[in-house]
Amino acid sequence: MSLHTYMKTLDKLQVENLAGRCKTTTGQLKQIAYGNRRASGGLAVNLERETRGAVTCEELRPDIDWAYLRGSRAA
Repeated sequence: MSLHTYMKTLDKLQVENLAGRCKTTTGQLKQIAYGNRRASGGLAVNLERETRGAVTCEELRPDIDWAYLRGSRAA
């Protein structure tokens, strides 16, 4: 699921709480959700964790070889 779609299911306070748990701002989340900015690798990991896998690292940063980092593909 995209971050934009996920955030549409949240109210303002829930978005603020998500941002806090991910150590970022609501403005930064909105910039990423609307495609104006790209999430850092660390933020992608935080978002996957805090959304319980609803928003994945692969969705946020398809340019990173997450399969290699997760150890799910032979080197």
